[in-house]
Formats: sequence, structure tokens, C-alpha cells
Amino acid sequence: MLLLALDTATPAVTVALHDGTEVLAESAEVDARRHGELLLPTVHRTLKAAGAELGAVTEIVVGVGPGPYTGLRVGLVTAATFGAALGIPVHGLCTLDGIACAAGRAGLTGPFVVATDARRKEVYWARYDDPRTRVTEPAVDHPADLSERVAGLPAVGAGARLYPAAFAEVPEGMPEHQSAGALASLAAEKLARGEELLPDRPLYLRRPDAKVPANYKVVTPK
Repeated sequence: MLLLALDTATPAVTVALHDGTEVLAESAEVDARRHGELLLPTVHRTLKAAGAELGAVTEIVVGVGPGPYTGLRVGLVTAATFGAALGIPVHGLCTLDGIACAAGRAGLTGPFVVATDARRKEVYWARYDDPRTRVTEPAVDHPADLSERVAGLPAVGAGARLYPAAFAEVPEGMPEHQSAGALASLAAEKLARGEELLPDRPLYLRRPDAKVPANYKVVTPK
């Protein structure tokens, strides 16, 4: 196995290469507005660090969100393009699961909450019994509406840091954004156990911010 993992569902553009046993190389840049510009150079940099060629990759895993529409689709389209060009499988994993796995690597056991920034003063979130066991479906909510449901639980992710009134316990040293290395490790474990991963389809949870104006007037000639 030579697994290429990538995720653009958070402000981090993150890529990793995994050989089925360990992460061979990982690279990331945090910039919420430059996913499309940064992803391919990050892939190139990661492959170079591992001494590997793209043509040697046997499988791809991509974070399917939840995440903002524009950033998320950059990773999904790139993964699908690589998969089609190379003729290899493309798997999906929930982005929140990758962050939970990264939190486990940083020492968090559980139970806990993962929350990322969903903009519009909302968060994408889910609860976990441990770093590999999610117990709720990913959701998007206003932080104020979550106080009772997350009370007493440690929380990780940029969303938790943005809204301390709702997420009272945010341990230091935990990941704020996605880690492709953690995503790759989680995918490799699941594949080794014969588990079926998600399809490479976006988990948006809500409609995109961009909308056609209500009074839009068609001006094409008849």
C-alpha cells in the first residue's frame, strides 16, 4: 500500500503519504483562502519528502468534511482527478474523525468533542467516546445551542477555541485543524481490517454561501 491522504475541509491544506505501516511524509499550510493554489504544491512537496512518485500511489483517501463549500471541493475534485488518472480507488473519511484521531495521537483519550469553524457563527461538531469512536453524526449548530450537550466534555478544534463560552474545556496542545497524517493512519487501520470507507462525496450539511440573487435578470438574447 502507498496511500495518499489529503484534506481541504478546514483552513489547513494538508497532505500525507502512508505505506500501510507508518506515515512516510506529511506537509500542511494553513490559509483558508488559498486551498486551490496550495494543494498541488503541497502534494508535490510531500511526495518529494518521501522519495516517491505520484504514479506509485495505490490508494487515495480524502477528507469529505463537513467543511465550507469552496475549500472542501478543492480536495475532493483533486482526489477524484488523481484517482481517475491513475486508475486507483479513492476513499472518503469524515474530516472530524481525522481530527479526533490526531487528538488521540496528542494524548487525549475520551470522551470528547471535535468542533471546527463553520463560519456564519456556527460550528461543525461531533461527540466521540474515544479517538476512533464517533457516537453522533456530524452536525452544524450555533455554539450557544450546544452548551448542555457538550457540558463537561473536553473539546478540540478551531471551533472550540473560537467559542469558549460554549466549549469550556479546551486542552492545550491539541490540534486545531485537520492532519492528513492522522487521516491516513486512520484510513490505513480501517482498510487493514477490511472496513468499507465512505464514498468520496462532500458532506456539506448546508447549502453554499454563494447564491443567485433573488431578482436576477436573464440578459441572454432570445
